[in-house]
Amino acid sequence: MSLQVTLSNQVKQAVLASFNIALETVEFQATRKEFAGDITVVIFPMLRFIKGNPMQIGETIGDYLVENVADVKAYNVVKGFLNVEISDAYYVKFFNSIKENALYGFVSPQADEKAIMVEYSSPNTNKPLHLGHVRNNLLGYSVAEILKASGKKVYKTQIINDRGIHICKSMLAWKLFGNGETPKSTGLKGDKLVGNYYVKFDQEYKKEIEALVKSGKAEDEAKKNAPLLFEAQNMLLKWEAGDAETVALWEKMNGWVYEGFNETYKNIGVDFDTLYYESNTYLLGKEFVTEGLKSGVFVQEADGSIWCDLTEDGLDKKIVQRSDGTAVYMTQDIGTAIQRIKDFPDVGGMVYTVGNEQDYHFQVLFLILKKLGFDWAKNLYHLSYGMVDLPSGKMKSREGTVVDADDLINEMASTAGEISEELGKLDGYTETEKQALYKTIGLGALKYYILKVDPKKRILFDPKESIDFQGNTGPFIQYTYARIQAILRKADFNLSVNVEMPLHQKEKELIKQLELFPDVIQNAASQHSPALVANYTYELVKEFNSFYQNVSILGADNDTEKVFRVQLSKIVASTIKNAFHVLGIQVPERM
Repeated sequence: MSLQVTLSNQVKQAVLASFNIALETVEFQATRKEFAGDITVVIFPMLRFIKGNPMQIGETIGDYLVENVADVKAYNVVKGFLNVEISDAYYVKFFNSIKENALYGFVSPQADEKAIMVEYSSPNTNKPLHLGHVRNNLLGYSVAEILKASGKKVYKTQIINDRGIHICKSMLAWKLFGNGETPKSTGLKGDKLVGNYYVKFDQEYKKEIEALVKSGKAEDEAKKNAPLLFEAQNMLLKWEAGDAETVALWEKMNGWVYEGFNETYKNIGVDFDTLYYESNTYLLGKEFVTEGLKSGVFVQEADGSIWCDLTEDGLDKKIVQRSDGTAVYMTQDIGTAIQRIKDFPDVGGMVYTVGNEQDYHFQVLFLILKKLGFDWAKNLYHLSYGMVDLPSGKMKSREGTVVDADDLINEMASTAGEISEELGKLDGYTETEKQALYKTIGLGALKYYILKVDPKKRILFDPKESIDFQGNTGPFIQYTYARIQAILRKADFNLSVNVEMPLHQKEKELIKQLELFPDVIQNAASQHSPALVANYTYELVKEFNSFYQNVSILGADNDTEKVFRVQLSKIVASTIKNAFHVLGIQVPERM
């Protein structure tokens, strides 16, 4: 039982015994550094139930705690705050209970609990992954790992958007302008080659619009009547009709893209348990559109298009199938959700990692699935996140003004190498070891910079700023971990013994920070926020560095202190490693 739970129960007992009032909850906060104490009971919320002076109420509760709780040694009251001092014995006992636990903070999955499926990445097969996809992948992967660490069974998945007009644009441009080139003939990754033709389509399409405008057509009319767009739309109709030549080209170009994607995923360190393809799931979606039409969930307009009227729910009318019978995004998303539950009956909820420009789409999707009668639809969550901006402005795929994910990973490793060489920290490393370390530092910097920000906020990404060995950065935390490993390598004595001793204030503060970790994991899981874990880890590292600077570890006055401080350093390193594990970040043994 945690200290907070123990104190909460005792505070409730104190209020019941002293004021004959049963409190439902007790509010706690960390004690401010200028006051003596380890944990603070906030008195003000109690004033709704207890009439009296908050100072006197605090003193009454404080007296009760000192008399009845062995680990409470003193208290003080400042205005409406009861600052409680906890005995060293409590913290030593707690420390001894966790110091050998390599998975401290993590909870094993409960056999009878429903699983959660986390979707992320979900790219279009008409372009390579870029910086925006990087944030998506890092967020989704980390949330999946945090949910696992909190005790949930998790499936990681993606829906590959392998059909639609955007795919046909790349296919048409390659067919018209590609001269048969392939990834092998050009030396390009397949996703990059196909992405080049998506840009090429846009360039040629704009030329046609310009020509039509010069011939006297209005710009809006020119955009709709450009021959290239008609050809792309016709190609989509052919694909949906199963035209052999169109399908063969689609399979070939998508195959190139998948090979490229897999290489990027491996480089960035994310994976999936299962994959879904829009080209399969949209058909199931169309089946349920037909079912919904029969049951009255959907209505058909005079032109043959099918809609869901959500105006009574405060939303709008949403199309679920075009008049020509072709599917829209909503169609395939309905089909995908239903297919996943069919494939994994133990799934009780899903998390969709998708940018905040799709907030409305997911409101509509979740509501439609509820209207179709699926009970699990109440457990769907949109992990909505802000866009990633660059100092130069917003990225645009069709114009080719994006930061390519592969280039970014290489740039981060290169920058990490330059800074490490300048700092002169790599004496004795082989070139192979250096390159591996540069990648670990570079990727750690990238991932931490993105994940430390609340998902809902936009990010202005600055690669140079992210690779800093000081401050709230990945390399700073990695360096602290490596520093602890150096201490452990020098500790040639038995670390498995339990130590009982009075604590230095810095030791106590560090243990208090360690005690928070399990709750941080649970809160991060419930809020779907890796930022809580990232920023907790920074606070832990700051606390350790303060301990390191103020307390001698290997040069302690006696063996008892030496063993305890090395043990304390070891569990700090283990906690850093666990925290970074759920963020998808590696920690180096030397740095």
